[in-house]
Amino acid sequence: MKVKQHTIKKQVELSGVGLHTGVVSNMAFLPAPPNHGIKFQRIDLEGRPTVDADCDLVVDVSRGTTLEQNGARIYTVEHVLAALVGLEIDNVLIQLDGPEPPIMDGSSIQFIEVLEDAGLEEQNALRRFFEVQESIQYKDSSREVEMVALPTDNYRVTVMVDYNSPVLGSQHASITDISQFKPEIASCRTFCFLHELEMLYNSNLIKGGDLNNAIVVVDRVVEKDELAHLAKMFNKQTVEVKKEGILNNVDLRYKNEPARHKLLDVVGDLALVGRPLKAQILAARPGHAANVAFAKKLKRAMEKAGASHIPYYDPKLPPVMDINQISNILPHRYPFQLLDKIIYLDDTVVAGVKNVTMNEPFFMGHFPGNPVMPGVLQVEAMAQTGGILVLSTVDDPENYWTYFLGIENCKFRKMVLPGDTLVFKCELLAPIRRGIAKMRGEAYVGNTLVCEAVMTASITRKES
Repeated sequence: MKVKQHTIKKQVELSGVGLHTGVVSNMAFLPAPPNHGIKFQRIDLEGRPTVDADCDLVVDVSRGTTLEQNGARIYTVEHVLAALVGLEIDNVLIQLDGPEPPIMDGSSIQFIEVLEDAGLEEQNALRRFFEVQESIQYKDSSREVEMVALPTDNYRVTVMVDYNSPVLGSQHASITDISQFKPEIASCRTFCFLHELEMLYNSNLIKGGDLNNAIVVVDRVVEKDELAHLAKMFNKQTVEVKKEGILNNVDLRYKNEPARHKLLDVVGDLALVGRPLKAQILAARPGHAANVAFAKKLKRAMEKAGASHIPYYDPKLPPVMDINQISNILPHRYPFQLLDKIIYLDDTVVAGVKNVTMNEPFFMGHFPGNPVMPGVLQVEAMAQTGGILVLSTVDDPENYWTYFLGIENCKFRKMVLPGDTLVFKCELLAPIRRGIAKMRGEAYVGNTLVCEAVMTASITRKES
């Protein structure tokens, strides 16, 4: 699994009809900054409102997943979201000039192809996985649906479907790593039963269905006049039933293509949790309603696990900058080089780490027998973290100095002791102007705020 966040390198576009609305839409994928997440934007509406890919914004799950925010609706988002999860793309803006992404061939493969054409770009931010720590279960007895998330160190999904159909029977599909999504799952198309077609059509759904973007399962005897009626409904000269029990519109790509598509839907709908998952997902007879309900349950567990404003630090993951890269930017050296690694960096926010050990030189005198890290050195380490942010705005940071100009509202809330790991976060309060930067800095040990201050610094070019 990718450990750093990714976006795409350039804008890419595609067009097509929406499955349920029947409206032709032009859709564009645009690069987005770290921590942006996945957002849709209706550029055909006044104010060009955006809609977050968030399970709490789902307003309809009839034959697809529909989001609504800021007065804008986006229908049938699951196939696009599945493609983004399958490629491990974290940050993208999806612009639409209509209410629904194109259905294309009923799978995710054409979205995968256009995103790969754009190319992926690694970003200076670690992915913040939601790692399931204990079993999380969802059950809907009325529909015989069961879903569970179990702890594991990657993303695994297993799906079982059983429609009591002599054609489909019981089917299973699974992936043991998200890298298998593209070759094994992405090309599997949506499906429905013949008896559902006219009901969906009369319910103003599948307006964009033309028998080229769905598998139609036939599990009963069909008379010629009904086939003729279907042909007329979907503007086909003739429609026939193949011996394996599907209409002659398409050939199956896999014997268990319906189960694989249900897995695709699960991956797409669970993207609405809002963070990449490390979990083993087991799903029996899933559908969009169950997927979204389960996503909400996962999101509630994720929210309970930790506050989002505290920088996420996983020591197992590689840093954005290691100590050697920091030394190339900051002029500080022993015993005043107080920063060990940078774990996040974008245009306005930086996060860094200092591991506090008993071997620090200041513990010889502060205080013998009761070692406590001096507050002024906590502020200095926080300022060095902010220095990385400020110097990242110039092309040749090694040719600049950063100097303190002021400290405001500084508070020390808890002692920092040997064995603690300090995580610093510095955020610009305003754009840097005339070399002056004003930042809010915070220091945490675990989830506890231990130090905070507002700092002002100047950036000055070194004299040649």
